[in-house]
Parts: sequence; C-alpha cells; structure tokens
Amino acid sequence: MIDLHLIGIGTGNPDHLTRAAIAAMNAADLILLPRKGDAKSDLIDLRRTICADVLSGATRVVEFDLPDRDPAAPYLRAVDQWHDAIAVAWKDEIARHLPNGGRLALLVWGDPSLYDSTLRIADRLRADGSAMTMKVEPGITSLQALTAAHAIPLNTVGAPVVITTGRRLRAGGWPANADTIAVMLDGDCAFQTLDPPGISIWWGAYLGMAHQALIAGSLDDVAAEIIQTRAALRKRHGWIMDIYLLRRATGWSAVSTGPVSLGL
Repeated sequence: MIDLHLIGIGTGNPDHLTRAAIAAMNAADLILLPRKGDAKSDLIDLRRTICADVLSGATRVVEFDLPDRDPAAPYLRAVDQWHDAIAVAWKDEIARHLPNGGRLALLVWGDPSLYDSTLRIADRLRADGSAMTMKVEPGITSLQALTAAHAIPLNTVGAPVVITTGRRLRAGGWPANADTIAVMLDGDCAFQTLDPPGISIWWGAYLGMAHQALIAGSLDDVAAEIIQTRAALRKRHGWIMDIYLLRRATGWSAVSTGPVSLGL
C-alpha cells in the first residue's frame, strides 16, 4: 500500500509552507522531485532548497526526469498522453524506491486543486489497480499570491470571478456574466485580443520569489509594458510562471505600479 501525500508548497517562497505541509514532508518515507530540464533548473533548485530547509528526519529525496509533452500533437491529446507517461514514471520510481509500500510525498506548486494535474495523474495509478490512499495538504495558490502582492480583493461586492486560461480567453473572449477574470497558463498574452477601454489588469510573475515582478494599471496603459517585461524575464531565466487579474470598471481601479524587483 502506498500512502500518497500531495503537498501544496506555494509559489516558490519557503515561507509559504504551512505547518501541516512541513509535518507531512517529515512523515514521508520518500519525496519525489521531478526534473524538467536545464531551462527550468530554478524550479528543481527551489524544491531542493525547501527540502533542505524543512526535513529533519530520515525522509529520502529522489529526483527523476519528467517526460516531455509532445508539442506537435493536438493540445488535449498531447496533455492526455503526457499524463499517461508521467503516471508510468511515478509507478517506476515507486517500484524502485518503495517496493514494499510506504508513505510517498509529491510537492505541488501552489495548490493541487488549481490548474494542476497531479490529482488526475494519481487517479490513473489507482485506476490501474495500484493500492493507494491519497491525502492533500493545501497550499497558497498563485492567485492568492497575486492578489496579496497587489493588495487587492479578488472580487467586487457580490460579483462572481471566472478563473480561466489564456487559451480559452483567446478563443472565447471575455466570459459572460463576469466582471473579474483570473487568467492562468497564458504563454501568448491573450489580453491583447480584448478591447482594452474600461479594463484594469494586475499582473505578476515569479510570485513570492526573489525576482518577483508586478505591473498594474489600465490595460490601455500597461499592456505593452507587460509584454516587454515578460519577454525580458523569460529570456533571462529561461522560463516564466505568471498570472494576471482582469477587471472591468466597477468603481475599483488599478494604480499603475510599474515592474517591481525584476531581477534584470
């Protein structure tokens, strides 16, 4: 029997860890850390740092190479095949390092519930007949880190918030019946497809990290600045994780801050 613990570790700052997360890490027999290639070495380095900071017992830490997603295949098919391959990689590491069962922990950026597929990949193992229990320790999401960094509320009074992706924003435009949109996984700055008058944006990259960057203002005023800053940061670090909030004018307006702590 494998007792799988999925632990939300926030957005890169070790201070984001809850006491429950630290306890779960120390209770594990094994923590698996995925490597994603040289271009994202900061991500594995952060996980290593977190483990070094909080582990005080006999928990083993093992790194493994994460399979690549096929960029040539249609998106949904590519993601499905990628998740299958990751599940196989997990299964191989479990067989190698926990052949007699035990407590396995996986560290998840942000929280496992929000635009992360770790839970779905774990379900593949259970559907495959693997004897497994599963528990989740929630973490600070990039959305929480964004609103905290800008010191703004997520919603307007009594109004809904839509959480979506850049892909869907580009394909479908502004969602109906929403005055606030949180946009994740946007590699192409899909806000460029919107009619900007009356829209405010709060953008953040590398939230919680030393090179955190923030820009806010009316979309008319700061869209080009965000695009240029994002490109410069991606070139410097080889990768970027960013998120932004869009809001139509309802009496709450953004104050332009310009980029903060760019690390350039």
